[in-house]
Amino acid sequence: MNAAGTERPAALPADEGAFVGFKSHLRPTVVPDDAAYLVSRRGVTALHGSEAEVLVPLLDGTRTVRAVRREAARVLGPEDAEAALLALADAGLIRFTVPAAAGAAGTAAVPRGEEAEAYWDLAGLDGGRAAAELARASVAIEAPTGLDPGPVADACRASGIPVTEDPRAAALVLVLCDDYLSPALAAADASHRSAGRTWLPVKLCGTDPWVGPFFEPGSGPCWHCLAVRLRGHRRSELPVRRALGLEGPVPRPAAGLAAGTALAVHIAVLETAKWLVGLRSPEQGQVQALDTLRLRTAAHPVVRLPQCAGCGDPGLVARRVMAPFVPAARPKAAGTGGGDRALTAAQMLRTYGHLVDPVTGVVKEIRRSSGAPDFVHSYVSGQNLAMESASYAGLSSGLRALNGGKGRTDDEARTSALCEAVERYSGTRHGDEPVLRDSLRALGAAAVHPNDCQLYAGRQHAEREYWNAQHSRFHYVSTPFDEARPTEWTPVWSLTGGVQRLLPTSMLYFERGGAGAQGAPWDGLWADSNGNAAGSSPEDAVVQGFLELVERDAVALWWYNRTRQPGVDLDAFAEEWTERVRAGYRRANREVWVLDLTSDLGIPVMAALSRRTDKPDQDVIFGFGAHFDPRVALRRALSEMGQLLPAVSDVRPDGSGYRITDPEPLSWWHLATVANQPYLRPDPEAAARTPANWTPMRNENLLDDVHMITELVRGMGMDLLVLDQTRPDLKLPVVKVIVPGLRHFWARFAPGRLFDVPVSLGRLASPTPYDQLNPIPMFV
Repeated sequence: MNAAGTERPAALPADEGAFVGFKSHLRPTVVPDDAAYLVSRRGVTALHGSEAEVLVPLLDGTRTVRAVRREAARVLGPEDAEAALLALADAGLIRFTVPAAAGAAGTAAVPRGEEAEAYWDLAGLDGGRAAAELARASVAIEAPTGLDPGPVADACRASGIPVTEDPRAAALVLVLCDDYLSPALAAADASHRSAGRTWLPVKLCGTDPWVGPFFEPGSGPCWHCLAVRLRGHRRSELPVRRALGLEGPVPRPAAGLAAGTALAVHIAVLETAKWLVGLRSPEQGQVQALDTLRLRTAAHPVVRLPQCAGCGDPGLVARRVMAPFVPAARPKAAGTGGGDRALTAAQMLRTYGHLVDPVTGVVKEIRRSSGAPDFVHSYVSGQNLAMESASYAGLSSGLRALNGGKGRTDDEARTSALCEAVERYSGTRHGDEPVLRDSLRALGAAAVHPNDCQLYAGRQHAEREYWNAQHSRFHYVSTPFDEARPTEWTPVWSLTGGVQRLLPTSMLYFERGGAGAQGAPWDGLWADSNGNAAGSSPEDAVVQGFLELVERDAVALWWYNRTRQPGVDLDAFAEEWTERVRAGYRRANREVWVLDLTSDLGIPVMAALSRRTDKPDQDVIFGFGAHFDPRVALRRALSEMGQLLPAVSDVRPDGSGYRITDPEPLSWWHLATVANQPYLRPDPEAAARTPANWTPMRNENLLDDVHMITELVRGMGMDLLVLDQTRPDLKLPVVKVIVPGLRHFWARFAPGRLFDVPVSLGRLASPTPYDQLNPIPMFV
């Protein structure tokens, strides 16, 4: 209250003995009969009028509020002087200093006080108060990996931050390291989290020093949340780590200049100072990386993993997998090109695009496929975890070394690439999946025999060593499954039976670091990506996973029996996109045609094929698609074929220019022609298929699609099994769909559909003898 008994404006201090002056970042200059100008690093502010000319010279910081009022009132009058002073305070241009608070500076001297105060003024704080708060705070510096903490301590003191050797007395602990995956950081995280202390990791080494995030116990992510994501981008180290027996990362040689290290030191101290004075921003929850070669900074978000073993609930994934899979009503979104999704491609990118980041994302990058022509929308999105290898060569080369995406548009292709990468990441074993250890015989009817899914012939098992030596990992034949030997099993949900079944865990999840990497003895089984699918909802993920099973089963029936299939009349589909693709292939000296592979399941399945027409080696490529709508199946087959095109798009007449080194596809491209592989061509005696050859199967709700495929599988006497592989931190729905008995398009030659269905469909008069199956395994 003022002397008159009215309420004092909130912008002016109650203590009239407080000193008042312009904030330190402002330099006032009065130009008579013009204006008073306040100059700062961010520009110039002009104050017009006689009030400014009177007040500005008085606000030099040497006068109290009382004195300024008194002297200004002599010229302006009390009311105008008060109003002008209040306007400057409301605009944030002046500061008030209470003398009693001025001496509490702590043990650290505030260097170049006015400059420091000006900096905090520009940050939106009260500069004097911020400098005083900084001087009262203290930090501890730890260097558990052997780095010298001296330069950081010196830089802290030079910026007015006291340093203590006792972390219990510190407001913040800086932990210096040469690698964020150092086991020493795990120990630091455990120590500081249990003590409730905030700590800041700092990587001072290399050409790209890192700072952050601030780990605050009780809120936000912990170091383990970050480490999970960082490890995902370091898989190329696995062969070296195994060879050296390392628990942590492979040591890297030091690299950098003193100037770069000094930049890293002072950036870390700057971030420390801002946090200590109370500045808070989203960037403090990120890894801040400095590229010293290009002098660029990049921020990488760090998110909390709800299932984190360090700061979350490690039982989340297990409870999700153990629960019944209950599909829900889900309307199909318009604008998905008939793809039957709950969200459009653009909506998916907006919702899940944050999962792409080269440091902390589950997807390192999404980029256009190298060599893809302009009429093909094909993208890649990082290493394919479903084909993880024990060698660097296996990690870096091959037809399936990278995740890929395709579509009619860039958005569709980018979304497809994103979803495939997340699908493979989610389908990788993280260690928190539920497992039951027992033998098949002991588990009884609840357990599904691996043979019902793998479908290797006894002869393949007998000849496995020779076969495996001759073929790629795609066609690896496992050892015969031991029914009496305990192994790990994981529950899956039967949509057809409404009960829980069990399958070997090693068949359901890709192993990080190779089979048996989780510590259990390997049972000889491998997981593959057949039936794995990511979707915009659990329901469309199930539908897409099932359609992949249908597609690959149909491909196997055709490929290994080498049956002649009807062609597809592309003109009858009359689609502009299809015509653009065909025109593009013609410009590339290629012919395009499509086969109908639809099997006894009745769902349209198509194979798109293309060959070179300008050289002897035809470089035959193909792609497959399945969907309830034949038009969508056709689009999928053509767009998938486009994913293979970059591998052969630059091949020269002399046979050089292939973009991969896999021997199986290279042999195919050099040797296979439509003359020596006649099953690649349409059956000349069958009429070409048009859209009218298929009965429409169209629902408006994805739940109806799930019910439709469930009844279809039940009617075939089979079981539709679903494993929910959605990761709580990603939230992008991922499932694995299994239908025991349906064929993979890789070489699996057990008796059953492979031999029986071509006969029942009238494609063959009798089953193909084992020795007459196609000797060329499908290699995509």
